[in-house]
Amino acid sequence: MIAKLSSTEIIHFLLILLIVLVPARLLGELCRRYKLPAIIGEIFAGIIIGPTLVGAFFPELFKNLFLAAPKATGAFDGIANIGIILLMFIAGFEVDLKQIRRNGKQAISISLTGIIFPFLIGFLSVWFLYKSHFANGFNNQLVTSLFFGTALSITALSVITKILLDLDMLKTRIGNIVLTAAMVDDFLGWILFSIIIQMMNAGKEQVSFWAVINVVLFAVFMVTGGRWIVHRLLAFAGRSGRISHVFTVAIVLCFIGAATTEALGVRAVFGAFLVGVAVGDSAYFTDMHKQVLHQFTINVLAPLFFASVGLRLNYIANFNVEIVLLILIIASLAKLIGARIGSALSGMNRNESIAVAFGMNARGSQEIVLGLLALQAKIISGPVFEGLVVMTVVTMVISGPIMKYYFLKDQQLQLADTPAPPVPA
Repeated sequence: MIAKLSSTEIIHFLLILLIVLVPARLLGELCRRYKLPAIIGEIFAGIIIGPTLVGAFFPELFKNLFLAAPKATGAFDGIANIGIILLMFIAGFEVDLKQIRRNGKQAISISLTGIIFPFLIGFLSVWFLYKSHFANGFNNQLVTSLFFGTALSITALSVITKILLDLDMLKTRIGNIVLTAAMVDDFLGWILFSIIIQMMNAGKEQVSFWAVINVVLFAVFMVTGGRWIVHRLLAFAGRSGRISHVFTVAIVLCFIGAATTEALGVRAVFGAFLVGVAVGDSAYFTDMHKQVLHQFTINVLAPLFFASVGLRLNYIANFNVEIVLLILIIASLAKLIGARIGSALSGMNRNESIAVAFGMNARGSQEIVLGLLALQAKIISGPVFEGLVVMTVVTMVISGPIMKYYFLKDQQLQLADTPAPPVPA
């Protein structure tokens, strides 16, 4: 028999939704007003109402709100997880496979160096500092080092898109190249993380060869034959002329993809992301469909998830300045150096290369999701997770202004080098 929430538990569940959603939206909108990503405000909302502040100063209130009714809290956690699954589904829309092919040469150069350098530096740093700074309950030095290499390699595609829109650079040559490189980063990063999850599930350094092959095959299928199947299903749904039919089929496919990767031993968000790539590539899933899903997810469901990130830890009790600074320095230097080298190799000048490097250094929701999954799996500890959160927030804040400075500087130099038109006699 299916267990049901009692009337009291339903009220408690709705109160949790209200108490989390309202401050998350308010602080998110406040950040947007000052040209900052809303995710920053949403995380801070969770920190304020979570164990860090309310839990520390009003422990009974916090206990009565979030701990007194486990079923209600579990229901909230389920809604928050639906939010992040749909958010990663939306992130998949932004991966334009045609654009990757069009800007492939330069973008892949930037992307590969932007992945390889952070991966190697992140892996080696954690490997050598594991016992002193990164040891955790999982107690697997290789998996933890691989996770950090991967987490530091990924660029936040959604944050990059927002920065380029704010700077009116989305349709420029540099903007297109940065966006394409970020797409490649995201895609490769999630495949790497899926392999790490398999290693974690194996419980040993030896991972099942077939488990890894299954994950890679599913990823390849979704961007090849899977895209055709998704397109045909959406086309069939679109024949009725009802917008809701296409929308429903897309959501169902998202959940099927999420369940598939979860069954393969990888987190559901990876499957949602891959299906999002295929759905976003179909002409039958229009901009209107995307906007409806985007608005509901970004303004209702995603804030619940990111506020829940702040609810999970006492950020003051777990805060370790040394670990935070170490992660921030390693992550930023590795990504900036890697992307700078890739930009230079692809033929960009100094200012263009620096602009691209800082654009690629922007982190966002993907890092938070990966960090939270790693925390839940005990691949990393609480203080290390906080370091990842701080690194994400700092890089989100600084990337846009610095990228804008060097982009405008490059434009000014190009104008100065342009010869003046001849004066008529």
